[in-house]
Amino acid sequence: MFDIGLNLTSSQFAKDRDDVVARAFAAGVKGMLLTGTNLHESEQARQLAQRYDRCWSTAGVHPHDSSQWTSESAEIIHRLAKTSEVVAIGECGLDFNRNFSTPAEQENAFTAQLALAAELEMPVFMHCRDAHERFLALLDPWLDKLPGAVLHCFTGTRQEALDCLDRGLYLGITGWVCDERRGLTLRELLPAIPADRLLLETDAPYLLPRDMKPKPASRRNEPACLGHILTSVAQWRGEDPHGLSALTDDNVRRLFGIDF
Repeated sequence: MFDIGLNLTSSQFAKDRDDVVARAFAAGVKGMLLTGTNLHESEQARQLAQRYDRCWSTAGVHPHDSSQWTSESAEIIHRLAKTSEVVAIGECGLDFNRNFSTPAEQENAFTAQLALAAELEMPVFMHCRDAHERFLALLDPWLDKLPGAVLHCFTGTRQEALDCLDRGLYLGITGWVCDERRGLTLRELLPAIPADRLLLETDAPYLLPRDMKPKPASRRNEPACLGHILTSVAQWRGEDPHGLSALTDDNVRRLFGIDF
């Protein structure tokens, strides 16, 4: 099993990062994709991917940080993307829930990163919250120019999932689906996601699965928890966890072009 979304640059891992990575591999995680959410963290993620075995990274600017986007941003991401550690452009997209950057700033940065991914022939690692229609409107013109795309941490409706799947997107599923308060809609639509479009992630240190027993002493999520998410998703899809793990690993290899 492969964790396609992990914020290993987070300050929550500052004191025990080596142990977190070691626990993940001990728990059966075969590889990890470290998320870059702004220019600084994209470089940090690349350095960590270089430091740890079987780790890769993304390079991009999250919608929250889109106000910082300049022409120089594209040059920096372009440089990072030429390194062997970086295998996707992002995290990029739209977040109209909090609007830490204005919608116009978000749309500008998202479109610029889609253009960059098309130029570099790299997949995109995307974020969308409360912006589905506008997200698709900006994405659609680029789909035939991109080798692949994943909407990470998908928490939308069945129709939103179908809209994304119809466009050939992969969907990243996190421990959100283990939340008995907020995750039931996502849980119910899991069987509608084709096995060849499903990816798994922790989004650690966020989204610790609420139904883990025993509950961890800390509310911090770790990539070592990916096995719990895998087992839960397999159960709700009516599938064997080992078979689902193999299928999602193949999806990772196909989308990101990596071997692990």
